[in-house]
Amino acid sequence: MKLPWSKSEFKSAQPLIALAHLPLAAWGRSSPSALVRDGYTGNAIAYRCVRMIAEAAASIPFKPSDGRVAGMFNQPSPDEAGHALKERLYTDLQITGNAWLEAVKLDGETLPKGLFALRSDCMVVRFDKAGRRIGFALKLKRGERIIPIASDGWSPVLHLKLYHPGDSVYGLSPMSAARKPLDIHNGAAGWGKALIDNAARPSGALLYGKEGARLSDDQFDRLKEQLVSEHTGAINAGRPLLLEGGLDWKPMSLSPAEMDFAATRDAAAREIALAFGVPPMLLGIPGDNTYATYKEAHLAFWRLTILPLVQKTANAMEVWLRGRFEDLEIAI
Repeated sequence: MKLPWSKSEFKSAQPLIALAHLPLAAWGRSSPSALVRDGYTGNAIAYRCVRMIAEAAASIPFKPSDGRVAGMFNQPSPDEAGHALKERLYTDLQITGNAWLEAVKLDGETLPKGLFALRSDCMVVRFDKAGRRIGFALKLKRGERIIPIASDGWSPVLHLKLYHPGDSVYGLSPMSAARKPLDIHNGAAGWGKALIDNAARPSGALLYGKEGARLSDDQFDRLKEQLVSEHTGAINAGRPLLLEGGLDWKPMSLSPAEMDFAATRDAAAREIALAFGVPPMLLGIPGDNTYATYKEAHLAFWRLTILPLVQKTANAMEVWLRGRFEDLEIAI
């Protein structure tokens, strides 16, 4: 494979050769660990969208008709409150499209006494040879813990998921749908950071002033080594370049369109917010006038994003816990 700026490209008699190279776009992966790294912990827009949805949805209480379930919802485990548990579930749903909740009972009892959220990146659904679900596997540092289906067919694990048209087992997350604008937003931030590290100046070209002449192989290798070691990277930004032997430095300026990476980031941020169902106005993203007022955007956020999510979760828990608490109803 011939690389741009290789020595063979300099055999022309022209004093300056400019090459343009646009590689194919490389998009990030949509595995749970990659979405957490590049999205939730690595992108401010995605992080804020997830936090807004999880905190708002967790603030809506569940109202079960059975007092035993109500007590379990208020304090699902000895060291966790119900609000914190719901926030974890909603956060996992937005990041990975899946959330897992385990009902735990004491020895000798049949009714669940506690609820524990399981890490979505460590859960695997197990099937038998006939394709029937027989349990779940929780991956640990060493081995895994198997959670089987009860003998009467009730599952001690609730699998919440967002609909995925191409997968009947696992859900599709908004973070995964926003993978491309997420990469663009992160890439624009990295490009801006690299420009700042280089003293906010782009690269340039070295001109050899003698018409029709070219550098020898030794001169070319020595010049290239000097440029890489002494004039590349943030630590060398602003260092003067000492030229000799008829060499001249011609800086390459950036066009206004190339410098407008802030507009590119804002457009990508709006797409990320769109995937999560968060009005960009609530995130402070400029250039979005879809809603006349902040109040209208706030109402749309609750009506179109939060309430459907909470209602879906309440219905799923109601159907799941009816396997142990008959005639249970959960309202919001």
